Amino acid sequence: MNKENATAAKLEEPAARITRARAKALGTSVGIYPASKPSFKQEQRHPLRAKTKRAASDENKSASTSIAGFKHKRRAVLKDVSNIFCVNSQQNRINATKQHTTKLARKCPPKTNAEVAARISMKISPVQEDVKEKLAEELSKIRMGEAQSFTSPAKLEVKQDSLCHGTGEGGVADPMLLIPVSTKFSGVESPLKKEVNKISKKLDASSGASVVDIDLNIKDPQLCSLYAPHIYKNIRVKELDLRPSVDYMEKLQRDISPGMRGILIDWLVEVSEEYTLVPDTLYLAVNLIDRFLSQNYIEKQRLQLLGVTCMLIASKYEEIIPPRVEGFCFITDNTYTRGEVLKMESQVLNFLYFQLSVPTTKTFLRRFIQAAQASCKVPCVELVFLANYLAELTLVEYNFLKFLPSLIAASAVFLARWTLDQSDHPWNSTLEHYTRYTSSELKTTVLALEDLQLNTNGCCLNAIRDKYRQQKFKSVATLTSVRRVSSLF
Repeated sequence: MNKENATAAKLEEPAARITRARAKALGTSVGIYPASKPSFKQEQRHPLRAKTKRAASDENKSASTSIAGFKHKRRAVLKDVSNIFCVNSQQNRINATKQHTTKLARKCPPKTNAEVAARISMKISPVQEDVKEKLAEELSKIRMGEAQSFTSPAKLEVKQDSLCHGTGEGGVADPMLLIPVSTKFSGVESPLKKEVNKISKKLDASSGASVVDIDLNIKDPQLCSLYAPHIYKNIRVKELDLRPSVDYMEKLQRDISPGMRGILIDWLVEVSEEYTLVPDTLYLAVNLIDRFLSQNYIEKQRLQLLGVTCMLIASKYEEIIPPRVEGFCFITDNTYTRGEVLKMESQVLNFLYFQLSVPTTKTFLRRFIQAAQASCKVPCVELVFLANYLAELTLVEYNFLKFLPSLIAASAVFLARWTLDQSDHPWNSTLEHYTRYTSSELKTTVLALEDLQLNTNGCCLNAIRDKYRQQKFKSVATLTSVRRVSSLF
């Protein structure tokens, strides 16, 4: 029983691995079981193992073949992409063109340059022939200019007009004449260059039509040289829009007179001197007064209030640190309160729609004095003070409202130049260019301004005259001309 149990236990070990030696041992030790049964199991197990090994090897082979097949497919796809195809097609085209050109070369032998030029000339249209002839003429002119430029300085007088204006014969621009002198006359640069400069200076002096460019000083940002021509062009248009009425005293105002207006402005000149205000503040204040009086009736008791208020508005617009409202009340000997001044300020601003940027005579005077100084070798301080003095004299006079601010500024420069120097005509091409006024157009204004300078009417308003009699203004109020300016017209 024990042996049978042992053998049965040995036989019931399915998990143990049976080798050939173990099978033999089992076969010899166990006699009741035939030897064929364990050998059958052994034979059955070995084929299974062999199958598993083969299956694994087959799986490996299939995997390797599948990978190889996949790689082969990827290579095949890369070989069939379009750029390879395009390269091949391009190469085929190149080869085809080479073959075609070689065939043409065999059929058509190479031609000489003369034959090619003849064939090209056969295809040129008549318009192209004209262009070709013009180019040949220009080249011949350039060569002639080069030959003449090296001959002698005497021949330069023949070409002096073309050298100054950069044009050749017939008014056509000559490229040779546009080249700088230093590049044309490399060998004999100095004598010829001096001769050309002398000729150009003589031409400018003889013609008298040369205009000096006063906007060349671009280093000074306050001059606004780049924008000055456009600014003053706009200002000339704007002075026509914001003009006061020239006859409001006769049409609207019944309680005040031109004399009262003159007394008010003469007093405002003293106020501006008391507070050291800039001249632009005075000019703007007078402009605001006249524009308000052009359409608003006012009593004479409130005329000084209007003047003080307009001076306050102008100082707020022009000054860096304007005087306080209390200061203007104090200067009127407290005739008007702070509330009255502020109320009038609101009334004036609302009527003018806050249009305070107005071109005045002082605005144009700066530009015109700059143009007058451009023709002087040395800047003349007396010219600046005298022109400002004559322009300020017109503020007091009601009759000068009929003249434009630009016309008054140009006439002040005209009369100031004549007062300082009577040996030459005070008007030139530069002033005519920048003021846009000829001397004949200034005649009426200049004659009226000269009467004001000489005080032929015996005006007793002397605030401006006393101001410019001071030494800091070179006492220009005492200057008068020996000859009357009427002799020029």
